[in-house]
Amino acid sequence: MSDPSRPREPRIIAIANQKGGVGKTTTAINLSAAMTAIGQRVLVIDIDPQGNASTGLGVGKEDRQTTTYDLLLEDIDLQSAIGETKTPGLYVIPATTDLSSADIELYSSEKRSFLLRDALRQPAMDKFEFDFIIIDCPPSLNLLTVNALVAADSVLVPLQSEFFALEGLSQLMLTVRDVRESANSALRIEGIVLTMYDARNNLSRQVEDDARENLGDLVYKTRIPRNVRLSEAPSYSVPVLSYDPTSSGARAYVELAKEVMRNAPQLAA
Repeated sequence: MSDPSRPREPRIIAIANQKGGVGKTTTAINLSAAMTAIGQRVLVIDIDPQGNASTGLGVGKEDRQTTTYDLLLEDIDLQSAIGETKTPGLYVIPATTDLSSADIELYSSEKRSFLLRDALRQPAMDKFEFDFIIIDCPPSLNLLTVNALVAADSVLVPLQSEFFALEGLSQLMLTVRDVRESANSALRIEGIVLTMYDARNNLSRQVEDDARENLGDLVYKTRIPRNVRLSEAPSYSVPVLSYDPTSSGARAYVELAKEVMRNAPQLAA
């Protein structure tokens, strides 16, 4: 039975796709920023050794003193790992290349698939009163991604509007099923978001038709367009809503945030 005296637990969404270059980190950064723009408190957890989500949220490499590596493997206090970003209401636990070796080190732990889940259950989490936690996964189905899936309530999958886009989904779906059967029975697919979409392009429309035919209501109505502002924003280490809030990319992520929030059980109640 849940404790009514405790703050409402945040909804945890893992953003995952084992294929690189599909807009996974772009979605993690900009969906999170869009959520804060409409009044939510959001924590981004970067578990990709490339650390691109950390960079895109303005956390320089010299400022990454405590990281997700420490959170997973050093049993640190959660409070020391969470840092503010320049976006009010948006926080981050950054990543460094140290995570590259974490997969090997995790195998020596009996609870290797549950380390992130346990870290996020520390009582220190309550004081932050987050509405959402967004986990940016690496582009592979390794132990880091499994940790994210075990910790998460749901998985959001960016789907690039290109040939063979649907082919890579099958292995991810199998991994989600395995995690659901073995470690996190409540895990569900949050949704599929079409990224790098160009309505003028027959291929984009064909990918969308195929996705909606095969996956039905799992595919969000919102589509993320190909947009130069989305591509430029990371070089300034800010979300696109800070870089150009009137751009088509910024508007699309605000619409996606609204759509995700409508699906969140604790907000719909």
